[in-house]
Amino acid sequence: MNPIDEYHQHITRRSLFGRAAMGLGGAALASLMSGGKTFADETPKSFGGLPGLPHFAPKAKRAIYLFMAGGPCQQDLFDYKPKMEPLFDKDLPDEIRQGQRLTTMTSGQARFPLAPSKYKFAQHGESGAWMSELLPYHTKMADDLCIVKSMFTEAINHDPGITYICTGHQLPGRASLGSWLSYGLGNLTDDLPSFVVMTPTWSNGKTAQALYNRLWGSGFLASKHAGVALRTQGDPVLFLSNPPGVKPEARRRALDTLTRLNQQTAAEYGDPETQTRIAQYEMAWRMQSAVPQLMDFSDETKQSLENYGPDVEKPGTFASSALLARRMAERGVRFIQLFHRGWDQHGNVAGHLPTQCKDVDQPCWALINDLKQRDMLDETLVIWGGEFGRTAYCQGSLTRENYGRDHHPRCFTIWMAGGGIKPGITYGETDDFSYNITENPVHIHQLNATILQCMGIDYRKLSYKFQGLDMKLTGIDNRGPVNDILV
Repeated sequence: MNPIDEYHQHITRRSLFGRAAMGLGGAALASLMSGGKTFADETPKSFGGLPGLPHFAPKAKRAIYLFMAGGPCQQDLFDYKPKMEPLFDKDLPDEIRQGQRLTTMTSGQARFPLAPSKYKFAQHGESGAWMSELLPYHTKMADDLCIVKSMFTEAINHDPGITYICTGHQLPGRASLGSWLSYGLGNLTDDLPSFVVMTPTWSNGKTAQALYNRLWGSGFLASKHAGVALRTQGDPVLFLSNPPGVKPEARRRALDTLTRLNQQTAAEYGDPETQTRIAQYEMAWRMQSAVPQLMDFSDETKQSLENYGPDVEKPGTFASSALLARRMAERGVRFIQLFHRGWDQHGNVAGHLPTQCKDVDQPCWALINDLKQRDMLDETLVIWGGEFGRTAYCQGSLTRENYGRDHHPRCFTIWMAGGGIKPGITYGETDDFSYNITENPVHIHQLNATILQCMGIDYRKLSYKFQGLDMKLTGIDNRGPVNDILV
């Protein structure tokens, strides 16, 4: 796709005759075929998207990405390493580090003392998945999860790391995962955006790594594919409400007039962004009624609210956002992404990590449980994880009761559940220090290719021509989906 092609897709006199000519040929070809239903006939109705997508029957109609920004400590949550316990305060062996580059936060340390997790681990469910005591609600859904312990990336700092996993490139300017899904598949509703983002509050202090809207931006794609951010205070979406004194009838007349002007501009200049502007104005009009209904929890049962925990009715919390994610999934939003900040435990793991886990543990379980009870989990892909992991050695002072961990790109843990993913399995393995991958490495490009696969997209075929290149979410290294974790 390119702007010229997109312009010619709109009905002009010339394109109308061109389409009619091709349409006659298509009709003739169809008459020679069996007449049976095509795959496109069987896919659910969508709004927008590219012709020919999905490429094959999708397992998931929608996806919810629970992004733990900062890099969760995998060895304190999912990657149990009992052999580190007797090695407390011993130096990380050189043969394990293998000369790996370090951040400036620990590269100047005189030594790299090992910090075994202070938290107790146990196996849970029929799958026997190891989980930390910090995640008591996760243990209840062990058999619903696919835990991948062998993720890796090349980025070692937050900004390039999170940009990399969200857009497929460490430098800004590329389209985000949600934007690619919106561009390729369109939406399942015309009342809400195809891609919605929430940035809930966190309990780990007041400061955290910054989040930039490029993480949910559309890059070189049309701006209508960018994520729409729901706010925690005031109007959920900026400028959605009518100004004081402006009645809906007046707003409608103004939009109609503006649409006619924009259509004239589009016909004269052929800029696809003008069509985007028209579409976004109309979406905003429909959202004026759809968003207040979405945000109103009065139709939720008491049990449902209790499942998400005591913070569910506090706007902007992770619990409230998780419930909103389920409500958006019900209403046809294609991709929902929550960015929960504060997982950057360089020091005081004992003080900060438990509060972070308490923020998300129960709401994550409630979300999965909610989707199961509503027969939605099989068609909803849920992903949980951050941009990289944490080091086995301590940053700063080390005691038995507290320690810090630096960034670690060589291995980290995520989990997935729902549409297209095998439940109740643990995939990949790391060494005794959770430092190097020893079995089934999974690059972040493979994670994104797997997400696309679950949504019915061949990662090799979803591209966009920009600056002379065929841009892809998964880059050019041709790392495909992780078939071993797919149903």
